[in-house]
Amino acid sequence: MRQNSTGRRLFHYALLYKKTIITALVLLTFAVAAELTGPFIAKKMIDDHLMGIESPWVEVGKKDNEAVLYNERYYKKSSNLKEDDAKGDANLQIVQVGRSFYVTTEHLTYDGERLIQNNNILTVSTGTEKATYEVEKLSQQELIAFYQPEIRPIILLLGFYAGLLFIAALFQYGKALMLQKAANRIIQKMRTDVFGHIQRLPITYFDNRPAGKIVSRVTNDTEAIRELYVKVLATFFTSSIYMTGIFVALFFLDAKLALITLLLVPIILIWTVLYRKLASTYNHLIRTRVSDINGMINESIQGMPIIRAFQRKNQSLKEFETLNEEHFIYQNKLLSLNAMTSHNLVNVLRNVTFVVLIWYFGGQSISAAGIVSIGMLYAFVDYLNRLFQPVTDIVNQLAQLEQARVASGRVFELLDEKGEVVDEGELPRYEGNVCFDHVSFSYDGEHEVLKNISFQAKKGEAVALVGHTGSGKSSIINLLFRYYDIEKGSITIDGMNTRDIPRQQLRRHMGIVLQDPFLFTGTIETNISLDNPVITKEQVIKALQDVGAQRFIEKLPNQYDEPVLEKGSTLSAGERQLISFARALAYDPAILILDEATANIDTETEAMIQQALNIVKEGRTTFIIAHRLSTIRNADLILVLDQGEIVERGSHEELLNLKGKYYQMHQMQLGKEISQVG
Repeated sequence: MRQNSTGRRLFHYALLYKKTIITALVLLTFAVAAELTGPFIAKKMIDDHLMGIESPWVEVGKKDNEAVLYNERYYKKSSNLKEDDAKGDANLQIVQVGRSFYVTTEHLTYDGERLIQNNNILTVSTGTEKATYEVEKLSQQELIAFYQPEIRPIILLLGFYAGLLFIAALFQYGKALMLQKAANRIIQKMRTDVFGHIQRLPITYFDNRPAGKIVSRVTNDTEAIRELYVKVLATFFTSSIYMTGIFVALFFLDAKLALITLLLVPIILIWTVLYRKLASTYNHLIRTRVSDINGMINESIQGMPIIRAFQRKNQSLKEFETLNEEHFIYQNKLLSLNAMTSHNLVNVLRNVTFVVLIWYFGGQSISAAGIVSIGMLYAFVDYLNRLFQPVTDIVNQLAQLEQARVASGRVFELLDEKGEVVDEGELPRYEGNVCFDHVSFSYDGEHEVLKNISFQAKKGEAVALVGHTGSGKSSIINLLFRYYDIEKGSITIDGMNTRDIPRQQLRRHMGIVLQDPFLFTGTIETNISLDNPVITKEQVIKALQDVGAQRFIEKLPNQYDEPVLEKGSTLSAGERQLISFARALAYDPAILILDEATANIDTETEAMIQQALNIVKEGRTTFIIAHRLSTIRNADLILVLDQGEIVERGSHEELLNLKGKYYQMHQMQLGKEISQVG
């Protein structure tokens, strides 16, 4: 059922560019038809012109281009006679015996083994029957004279076939170009769909999936599907049309033998089904290992400083070699399957077919009636030889077909993941009054990380969240951004339940600065505006000035157009954080979240940001997650969390006077020895 669904969806993508594909198939049909005229033309040349001189020759009264002078009389091949030709009484028939040609005035009633006796007696025997004829040997000049009328038709046929091949080459070029174009368009659309869908996937999807594995589906798997459209389907289309044309031609030549050769079609279909079952397991394992390898490479590159610092190079190499060796083993098993079957199958089919051909023509066609011509035999052998090329192409593409099918399943599995609804509507900038009302939350549905959280943050206030690691600080921010939805309690902004606000509109008026800022490849300006046309360069500059980043930017060679490499590797941690601050401020959020935003910044830079924040937090609600309590001294409300619960709340001075957990944390950071409270 899954395979059928995958096939239908691949077909649906192909339908998006059906005009191009249909045009390519029409061109292919004409090209195949032009190519397949070759054996017919060869048959006509052999039977009608090369071997045609053995046809009966009739005496005519006058000379023309088709008449031959022999013994002072003009003769024409019976097939070339016209209505106005004056026929005489004499008839001839030319007979080839070995490499010599003889002429007789009698007509051979049947054909068989030919033998010349006494230089002028021809004996034709087949089975128990024997006939004799009186003959006269033709000289070389006389033989050339009988062939002379055939030269022009042969040249015309050769020229006609050469013209057809030229046209076929043009059509084949057009077919290949259009199929490639359609395939590239299909994969372009598919990759866009996959990448766009990744943008809509909820954060939960990425929690337990390495980035490299997701990247593998967007790149490696879609590339395998591209090969499906470019090579596999193109081969199947080409081979199917080619085989159809050959079978049509065989039916014209001999319907009985054509029916026998049709047995190849169910054999190929049965083999395709069996092969897919045998190869499916290996292909699944191969694609999985490719995904694992991508995931590990991505992780190793990102963690290279740690690998070097803790001397994990050899261990990482061993882990990679293990995955690489498993990939090699499964690839070899698949290659062994292909080697044992694909070429052997074609050879067996080819040999069996030629045995049937020999039996059929040898045992039944060579009879006393002499109905089998050399041209017919040549055409059949030529068509059968041509028939096995598309058979070989189809069998050789079965491995690629199975790989593409597995890759398609992985891509469509990702596309089937439920994404968030994208609502492009506009939500007026809200005031920023946030209320958590008895909110409880669990990531896994069993263990609650937040328990009965209630608090209010009014417009213009700064609310700080403090607590030990795992106390639930970041979970509160995740719920505010609706990265996850709650089942107990409610979260409102300006009285509106966040679950009733589309995620995109909700986040449009929020800004966040993370502890480890992420910078994109581009320039400093594009990292702040994120190419949003609404944000002008003047706004970018003002945001940078507000956070105090102007000092280091003025020292850069290109200033605001200074290139930024991946993750901002050429900038210091403090500089990256300042750019991250400026990005959040440039979007003028109603709610600003600082998630350990000053943890990696030196004291001087932190002082600059603190001064800037006193200016920019006016008119917006600010949430601050911090371990360094010095950064939240001026917060309007401090919430102390412990194991998912708010255990203390108040201002800095109020919490210090409580002598509770906040007081302990404060004293520990000051380096004073305190006694355990409670």
